[in-house]
Amino acid sequence: MKNVYPVFFTKTNNNVLVEVPDLDILTEGKDMNDAINMARDAIELKCVSLEDAKENIPNPSNISELNANNGTFADEGDTFISFVDIDSAEYRKKIDTRTVRRNVALPSWLNYEADQAGVNVSRILQEALMSTLKLERRI
Repeated sequence: MKNVYPVFFTKTNNNVLVEVPDLDILTEGKDMNDAINMARDAIELKCVSLEDAKENIPNPSNISELNANNGTFADEGDTFISFVDIDSAEYRKKIDTRTVRRNVALPSWLNYEADQAGVNVSRILQEALMSTLKLERRI
């Protein structure tokens, strides 16, 4: 799922406080770049967790309906609202690197030929699935 959420950023003397009102997220960053990355990571984690729990993911609020003065950290510095884009599918690829065992049925003769050639059947199956699904290998 790709989306864009409005986020409250509050600059203080020491860091940037972050609030994502649609998802009840509070976090912080040492500077603006870090705060945006922390917001994106927190939003994507929350969305993936909601997807896994089969719960509804809240739609982003209309920015015109939000008031930076009503943010949790509004009294702690200068608060402004900006957008943070997310892609939960990409996030899931990044964090879910575990392997899963699957039983695959092959004709005996094909399994014999693969063994004789020293072919890694698991690797070939992964590459074929990625090609068929038009996906790229993760790091």
